[in-house]
Amino acid sequence: MTVPSETRNPQLETGVDAPWPAPAKLNLFLRVTGRRADGFHLLQTVFQFLDYGDDLFFSVRADGVVRRVSDLPGVAAESDLVVRAARLLQAETGCTLGGDIRVEKRLPMGGGLGGGSSDAATTLVALNALWRLGLSQDRLAELGLTLGADVPVFVRGRAAWAEGVGERLEPVDLPEPWYLVLVPPVAVATAAVFGAPELTRDSPPITIRDFLAGMGGNVCEPVVRRRFPAVAEALDWLAGYAPSRMTGTGCCVFAAFADESGARDVLAQLPAGWSGFVARGRNRSPLLERLERG
Repeated sequence: MTVPSETRNPQLETGVDAPWPAPAKLNLFLRVTGRRADGFHLLQTVFQFLDYGDDLFFSVRADGVVRRVSDLPGVAAESDLVVRAARLLQAETGCTLGGDIRVEKRLPMGGGLGGGSSDAATTLVALNALWRLGLSQDRLAELGLTLGADVPVFVRGRAAWAEGVGERLEPVDLPEPWYLVLVPPVAVATAAVFGAPELTRDSPPITIRDFLAGMGGNVCEPVVRRRFPAVAEALDWLAGYAPSRMTGTGCCVFAAFADESGARDVLAQLPAGWSGFVARGRNRSPLLERLERG
């Protein structure tokens, strides 16, 4: 794709002053209903966003160089999903622009909150706008799927019922409670959970109506409980105040509250050394609102 010459300003820093949100997600339930021939697991889940997450800042470069300009311990810049997403856009479109990407990281790695996938989706959406590429949301979601199964839901920005490997999405309208999210001091690798021999891989499929009636659960929770005592402890402690659940395959656990004050009252009682945060559930991602503001 040829970029108009008027956008090739060496001093161009479109978007650098305004953060682009990369919100967290919660898996409100998670079932594994089977396994494909290629080894990928077939899932059922519901994604809902939080008004809490990472912030990304982009400075458009005229020289085509893509750089992550912030440190992220344990993740080399060249393997970071934000860099890979930007370069994927360049390869897809032939765009000659580049960018410096700064990530203000709040979401824990291995937490099950989708931080890496959300960062990648925000990079695709933001640079599609800042580079004036004009790719459709459908195409961005297709590109995102090559980076990770959770990336498309962040690109589309709607709370969704998901099936397949997580890419078949149907928007859903859910209550938007306040959530208390606890962050145990461990990182849980998705591959290790899905590779566990004791993981239930033949859960009977349920319907959206079943989920809304209270069915669901997280089949990964027993695996993580056994292997990570800190997660089990957090689940049990939080269950003393409200029904507690684990999100995705990660370490973070959460409970829903009717109002912010109720969630913050429990947060204030966290045992010494524990960490957590309170956030509002969102059916529409803050990323879409940022995109509309330009």
